[in-house]
Amino acid sequence: MTVERRIEERTAERAADPPIAPLPATPSRPPLRERALAARVRAVPPSGIRRFFDIAATMTDVISLGVGEPDFDTPPQVVEAGVEALRRGRTHYTSNYGTLELRVALAEHLEGHYGLRYDPERELLVTVGASEAVDVAIRATCDPGDEVILHEPSYVAYAPAVVFAGGVVRFVPTRFEDDFALDPERVEAAITPRTKILFLGYPCNPTGAVLPPDTQAALAEIAVRHDLLVVSDEIYDRLAYGSYVHRPMSALPGMRERTILVGGFSKAYAMTGWRIGWLAAPAELVEGIVKVHQYAIMSAPTVAQDAALVALRTGEDDVRRMVAEYDRRRRLLIEGLNRIGLPTFEPRGAFYAFPKITSTGLDSDTFTEQLLREEGVAVVPGNAFGPSGEGHVRMCYATAYDKIEEALRRIERFVARRRADGDGR
Repeated sequence: MTVERRIEERTAERAADPPIAPLPATPSRPPLRERALAARVRAVPPSGIRRFFDIAATMTDVISLGVGEPDFDTPPQVVEAGVEALRRGRTHYTSNYGTLELRVALAEHLEGHYGLRYDPERELLVTVGASEAVDVAIRATCDPGDEVILHEPSYVAYAPAVVFAGGVVRFVPTRFEDDFALDPERVEAAITPRTKILFLGYPCNPTGAVLPPDTQAALAEIAVRHDLLVVSDEIYDRLAYGSYVHRPMSALPGMRERTILVGGFSKAYAMTGWRIGWLAAPAELVEGIVKVHQYAIMSAPTVAQDAALVALRTGEDDVRRMVAEYDRRRRLLIEGLNRIGLPTFEPRGAFYAFPKITSTGLDSDTFTEQLLREEGVAVVPGNAFGPSGEGHVRMCYATAYDKIEEALRRIERFVARRRADGDGR
């Protein structure tokens, strides 16, 4: 039989076969993101800060008033301490709590500046930046469903830390009309039977607001009366201007035993990349917090701890020099923004201005994007820090004086165009 005949017969046989049933449809599956990520993680949006800096990274001649980072280098003797630590083979783990030498120096620092006494062996923990200190403090103290009162606008990482721990954030808004002062009456009105923690971040990122003594005392009284734990992130404690004198929350009557005090080296000592922070709290709390820290981190970088020790021992003149320059830049930026017609209250701490931009007719996101694309000035939309920040942008004056001068010229051109176009009324 020829090959052609065999093909014909086989084709006829196949035609007589019953039809093959189609394969059952594969059930549709939700995207991997929804199947794999925890609901609380999906619920937290990406940082509202980063999008605009991704745009800025593709541009030239950009003046950044955005990222909250000192433009100063780490003091040279601190850098040398880190280099020498490497040469001496200081590349191994330390105690989970951090080196005892650094904790002793921190205890002396807190007592010398604020009259606070903490046991360096049991009441101080060295962390990977103040961000880790906030994270482990919340995770160690917040049970699912516990409520945390948080002022806003506030730093973008605070609320997610609560959500990741399973807690519930109850926001207390602050207003431009009040210089973004936190109202104790509003705080008390937000308290419910499930409230466990009052979270404070002062001096404030993004507004530069501080807690006046009477406000601070009222908040302390509320915390004591309602038996609240207080987590107080005071990373900007050394960046204080004018007549404002910083006082830690744990220094107030009845507050030491209920306050987790958070600080670090990033801002005052220009050590952001070294990633060294700390927290101070009663030993019973630190004993629990260190469990979260040791299983997640083990210990902060040894070399960075050695450098931080030298920063505490020798860096006071450097801190004063940098703060004086921040103050000079602060006055330039605030005066310039108010002159342009972007109302700005006087920040007394940190290194941020939070001007009101509603007179341009633009919302925060639009103002930020158009200013970046048209004039090459990078700022952060105020709504990244909470709903109360809408109508504002954050500007960081931790950049060179001459760059701030040029940024103000560009901002003035941008605002003038918006008003000439009739967009701002």
